[in-house]
Amino acid sequence: QAQLVESGGGLVQAGGSLTLSCTARSIRFSRYTMAWYRQAPGKQRDLVTSITTDGTTTYADSLKDRFTSSRDNAKGTVYLQMNSVKPEDTAVYLCNAKYFSGLIVRDEYWGQGTQVTVSS
Repeated sequence: QAQLVESGGGLVQAGGSLTLSCTARSIRFSRYTMAWYRQAPGKQRDLVTSITTDGTTTYADSLKDRFTSSRDNAKGTVYLQMNSVKPEDTAVYLCNAKYFSGLIVRDEYWGQGTQVTVSS
């Protein structure tokens, strides 16, 4: 059964760094576009970053100077490096995998999320 498992969340002080990981199980990882979303309490789920099968990354404009995503196809893992974190980065961070056929999403999975809390 396909599964995305996030790890690395926790409590961090403002200005600090944190690295999240998401490991995929039972999917052909290299064929999936991976993404990180985040959702704060009472707010909508927002895209943080996506990384395509060839490693091309895109970021939310407000985060691109502080967050970096990468993938290791051999390990089936995508990472989110968060630097200079701010209290407003507090949210549940969710991993997403999409398999595209052209522009159509043919398959999609979500992780269960990992909580990131930034203290001021």
